[in-house]
Amino acid sequence: MYSYSEVRNKIENSRRFGNLPGVEVSKKMLEKLENPQQNMEFVHVAGTNGKGSVCAFMSSILKESGMKVGVFTSPHLVDFEERITVNGEYIPKEEVKRLGNMLLNMEFGVNPTMFDYCLCMAVMYFVENKCDIVILETGLGGRLDSTNCVGIPKVSVITKIGYDHMAILGNDIKDIAKEKAGIIKKGTNLVIERQQNEVLEVIHKKAGEEGIDNIEIVKDEDIEKVSKLPLKIKGVHQWENASAAALGAKIILKEKGMDDGDIMAFIKTGLCSASWPGRMELISNNPFLMIDGAHNSNGVLALKESLCSLYPNEKFHFIMGVMADKDYEEMVDILIPLAESFTTVTVESERALNALKLKDYINEQGVMVNEALNLKDALDNLSVKNKNILFGSLYFVGEVKEFYK
Repeated sequence: MYSYSEVRNKIENSRRFGNLPGVEVSKKMLEKLENPQQNMEFVHVAGTNGKGSVCAFMSSILKESGMKVGVFTSPHLVDFEERITVNGEYIPKEEVKRLGNMLLNMEFGVNPTMFDYCLCMAVMYFVENKCDIVILETGLGGRLDSTNCVGIPKVSVITKIGYDHMAILGNDIKDIAKEKAGIIKKGTNLVIERQQNEVLEVIHKKAGEEGIDNIEIVKDEDIEKVSKLPLKIKGVHQWENASAAALGAKIILKEKGMDDGDIMAFIKTGLCSASWPGRMELISNNPFLMIDGAHNSNGVLALKESLCSLYPNEKFHFIMGVMADKDYEEMVDILIPLAESFTTVTVESERALNALKLKDYINEQGVMVNEALNLKDALDNLSVKNKNILFGSLYFVGEVKEFYK
């Protein structure tokens, strides 16, 4: 019997060998577990940006209606247990130990990664806890993602699609959209955020192939309504995520036979009480430090719009740590008009972009920049005259939360 920390260690250090995609690996694992998910009702969320926020908003609405809601997201910012929650409560460590031991001692005939183990642990935990509905966030892409083996979702949500994980998903926006649209299956209801025309074409084509005619697209008036609500999750881009979550939740609650008045009340209260750490989160007022999980150009564009809206005519000091497979040059270019200066940091990850390389690029753009030795160095030397905005990677944001904890 492994201890809790041994279970964590073994799961977190699982590496995939062989060339089976996640969808095949998790499918084989769930089959060995006798398909605990077969009667589980769930929502599937894919996209480039906003997936986590949509999960947070939708789970809050459905919980408000009295449903027991399981949520599976990734990555975690501080605690492993953040990945698996029921009604907002993290899976207890002893459950991670119990279910982890069970999974690690089984022979699946495949080589699972951390993500495959986490998904199977989540499914078992949700089923044991008799969740009324489960919300699954894809890890990477959609078509080949481990979560795509679970079955036919009640609702599939596709958030904003942009350039992300290009080393894996490709450099063409249509190719990326094809991967994300791979979650669309016959029998689901589809909710999509507003997209570029070429992305919409890909999604509609896939929906047509699967015979889906119930498609809800977020409209300007949906966003207009939500923008008037006092949301805890800050940022102008969150209005669209909240709208998508509301459309998805409405489909589920209508199917449960609830009337429109009640549904609207649950949506309003749920959206306003939802929280999602690490998204435009103010960590300190003096010196000012806000952290944001923006980790690609789409996310950074949303961050820029939100900063302009919240702090018009302000200049900022940006602390940036990013993965090497991201469009980091474009991320920098977007923020230069708002930048007083930058500090670059190498994130603690084998996929991280070296802070010196990032510094050199920012330097070439004629902006004041320095390189921090590490995260502590960057946080110890925060600008007291500027607003400090830290962004670039969810892992990086997680390190900061751990530091301040």
